[in-house]
Amino acid sequence: MAIDSCSEDRLWWRTGRGEGPVVATAIHDGHGLRPEVRAAMALGDADRLREEDPFTGQAVAGVSTHVIACRSRFEFDLNRGAADAVYTTPEQSWGLEVWREAPDDALVARSLDLHAAFYRMMGQLLDEVAAAHGRFILLDVHSYNHRREGPGGAPTPQAEAPDINIGTFSMPREFWAPVLDPLIETMRAFDFNGRRLDVRENVAFQGKGELTRFVHERYPGRGCAIALEFKKFFMDEWTGVPDPAELAAMRGFIDAVARRAEALLA
Repeated sequence: MAIDSCSEDRLWWRTGRGEGPVVATAIHDGHGLRPEVRAAMALGDADRLREEDPFTGQAVAGVSTHVIACRSRFEFDLNRGAADAVYTTPEQSWGLEVWREAPDDALVARSLDLHAAFYRMMGQLLDEVAAAHGRFILLDVHSYNHRREGPGGAPTPQAEAPDINIGTFSMPREFWAPVLDPLIETMRAFDFNGRRLDVRENVAFQGKGELTRFVHERYPGRGCAIALEFKKFFMDEWTGVPDPAELAAMRGFIDAVARRAEALLA
């Protein structure tokens, strides 16, 4: 389970508000479910956790302005548009049977109300950051599985699974290149427990999520949203057990990237 204070099912998300033009988010960190969703769900905790992004919340918490989701993506997925934010079929959820029976319309509507509330909150937060600083960078931090063949199976080959995948699908890439390219170099140069990470762009994922799209559409020329996916090298993705030293390095990594991002916007 995620090592943070976001485990209570009553919480929707946690935010920190501070100075500077950098915002960090961990919108798939959450594991909580409201009671009616928990009662209707067939999917077990371990299977849910495997597809969530545990420990990404602790990675972003050192950035003064941050948002960490507390509810599971299986209640409402904040990185999908409203039409797809509640998984109603296995095709939407990696073939997993999420529900004991199809969720009723009222349950889905209540989940979508929370999805809409999140984007209202993000809009207000980012409006304030943009007004204060003109331009801002949002680090949209996620993680991804690379041992889908089982705990004893072979991992995804490194050529297809970089340690850090940067997704830029919705970004006006040429416009933001003077910011993004130096940031990627900072990531590659970071001393991550004595090694350098393999950081590549649009390999395992392309950054097609709703949050980055929202930023680039709402704040053209002002908001640069970078989807950053850690491969789950920092944990056993089948047991959920993390490596504490790797978690500490993840937080140091995000802190260093955020400092560099702020300097690039100065």
